[in-house]
Order: sequence, then C-alpha cells, then structure tokens
Amino acid sequence: MFENLCTLPLSSELFTQALHPIESVLAVGLSAGHVQCFRLPAVPGSSSDDDDPDTSIVSTGTSTIDTEWRTRRHKGSCRTLAYSGDGEILYSAGTDGFLKAATSSTGQVVSKLAIPLDRSTNGIDPPTLLHPLSPQTLLLATDSAALHLYDLRVPSELSAKPSQTHRPHDDYISSLTPLPPTEASTSGFSKQWVTTGGTTLAVTDLRRGVLVKSENQEEELLSSIFVGGLPARPGRSKGQKILVGSSNGVLTLWERGVWDDQDERIIVDGGRGGGESLDSLVVMPEEVGDGGKNVVVGLGDGSIRIVKLGPNKLVGELRHDEVEAVVGLGFDVGGRLISGGGSIVKVWQEKLNIESDEEDDSEEEEAGAQKRAVEGSDSDGSDAADSSDEDSGRKRRKKRRKARKGNNSGNGILGFKGLE
Repeated sequence: MFENLCTLPLSSELFTQALHPIESVLAVGLSAGHVQCFRLPAVPGSSSDDDDPDTSIVSTGTSTIDTEWRTRRHKGSCRTLAYSGDGEILYSAGTDGFLKAATSSTGQVVSKLAIPLDRSTNGIDPPTLLHPLSPQTLLLATDSAALHLYDLRVPSELSAKPSQTHRPHDDYISSLTPLPPTEASTSGFSKQWVTTGGTTLAVTDLRRGVLVKSENQEEELLSSIFVGGLPARPGRSKGQKILVGSSNGVLTLWERGVWDDQDERIIVDGGRGGGESLDSLVVMPEEVGDGGKNVVVGLGDGSIRIVKLGPNKLVGELRHDEVEAVVGLGFDVGGRLISGGGSIVKVWQEKLNIESDEEDDSEEEEAGAQKRAVEGSDSDGSDAADSSDEDSGRKRRKKRRKARKGNNSGNGILGFKGLE
C-alpha cells in the first residue's frame, strides 16, 4: 500500500513530531531538547511542484528535505509539539518545565510560561501532550495526570496561569483526543475531549469538568483517535467511535456517549502473554488507499500496521525500524504517511500500481499478437511456432522490465540539506 520515499536521520532520539496543517512541513522534538523544522519535497503534480507533474520524486532522486530552522528550545527533552490551527504558531513543552510559543516559519519564541509544579513533590511536572483546542484554548497534559487549560488572548500569547486544571486520571495522561462539536454547537470548536491514563479512559468538558471515567480496563491504554462516518446501527451505534491502543496489542473501540466500557476489540498484534504495545494511531485520509475507513497503527517493535474498520482486519504492514517503537504517525497535506521513532523519520508515499499497468499492457500486446497469428496462419502451423517464439521473447523482456523497475524504485534516497 505504501513505499518508503526516504529516511531522515535525526541528531538524537525522537520524542514527538507535528505536521503543519497547510504546508508540507514537519517539526520534530528531540531528547536533547532540540526542535527542528523540515520542509518536505513537494508532492508531484501539486501547485508547489515546479517539475513535470508526471515525474515522481522517487524516479528523479533529485529532491531534497531542507532544514528550515533548528534550535535547542528546551534544556531538558522536548516532550510534545503542536501547531496552531492556522499553522502560524508552533507550541512546545519540555522537561525543563516550560511551555513556549514560537513563530512556526522562523522558530522565534514570542511567549513562554512555567508549567505549574507537581503538587505532590513541589517539583517540575513534565508535560506529556499539547493540543490547541481552539484559537482561544490550549490543553496541556502532564506526568502527574494534570490537564491544564490555557486562554490564548491572541494566538501568539500565553496566559501566565491555567484558567482551569482537571485531573481525570491517577496516572500520567498518555493520549488526548478532542471530540468533534455536535450540530448544536455555536462555536464550531470542540468542548469535550477524551483522555487515557493508566488503565482508564475519561471524558472531560470545558464547562463542567470531568464527566465520566471508565472502569479499570486491566491493560494500560496508550493512544487514542476519533473516527466518524462508520456505519450506524439503529439503537446501538451512531457511527462515531474512539479507538484506543493498548499495551498488549489490542485496539479497542468505544462508542461515543457510551463510556463505561469498550464496545469492540481488534487484535493488532497477538502473542502469548500479550502482543506489542500500540504506541501511536492515525486515521488514513479517505483520498488515500481504498477510500474506506482505515487506521494506521505504530507498534512498540518498530512495525506499522494498517487496520480496515468494518471488517476489523489487518490489511497491510510496514517496517519503520527493527528495534525502536513508532512514537509518531501522521499524514502531511500531500497524503504522505510520516512515521517517527528512534533517531529516524520516514516518509512513505502511496504505492503506484505501475506493475499491474505493465502487465495489462503486456497482456493486450500478447492478445493482439495471437489474433494476428491466427488470422495469418497457414494450415501447417509454421506461423504458430513463430508466435510462440515471440511470446517467449516478450516474457523475457517483461521480466527484465520488472527487474529494472525494482532497481530504480528501491530506497528512494533523497539529499538532505541543513543537517547538523
């Protein structure tokens, strides 16, 4: 389904990644405290691609990934990154206890604040997740299971103290997923969000606080995403679910509005004593793949698996790394899959069905040749022998064409500018 376009080496271990909502730009947060922004190659055929729209990046091998800017943003590790809705601001938070807002195009810091201390230790409370809920509201989750809400007076400014703090879990908050606004919403922005922490799932409301907390699931919950547009079932399902990745290889589905317990289970990675952890999740855009509801899952063993919802079955697998977990997944504005983990980021593009087209063309050629042979054949069958020789030659050429295609599209190595 996907082929590796390029592998981007990083200077230290990846903790977090974020994709620009409008441009083909990737931001990474590293264990050494650096934040670095890369501009990815233009998508062939897009308005930003000055080359022949029919020429792929893999085939030319001349495109580059440029470093737009790089800085050591935090004295500790950069734990989490998030772009504002318009992509103008890049927020970051690190184990130094600071939340910072920077102009995304330059990396210039425009405001910063200290994250509230852990009330149990009176020490730094390391952040785990960031999410701009709306142009006015920013969510920040921490190791102590605090969920802080900040008012954004303008997109580039941060208020000194959180306007609200909730504690939906007893353990660190491992994932945060806003629920889309309902039809009755007047603002058009989310006011409720789902979090996971330890072995529980919780729903919190901007106006009313923590609404509900699930029963103990007896497995650690690590990641979550919202999926809408699924088939509705009268009285049972509205076609809106939260998918949650666990530490034992199981993907659980939760019906929106029914939060006491999970609805369905999909085994992504089985095994004795449990499978690999499901560390990251992303919904595949409908214009990518078969157009159905597919979810991409990053596992603790470095593999990536694709799950088709409905049949609830695995339909594909990729390999990001042989050892390190896949901690980041996303699709850029060009529909390319970006995976991150260990000290590398990989860019994947949807695999073109070139081989099938060649086979179809070859079959048409063979059919035409056979038709000509039958129409012009003599009763002694001498032309039939010639046709057989032609078929053998064509098959040999077809094999050579496949071999050449395989060599040309192997790793898709690109040049990299600005790496330190």
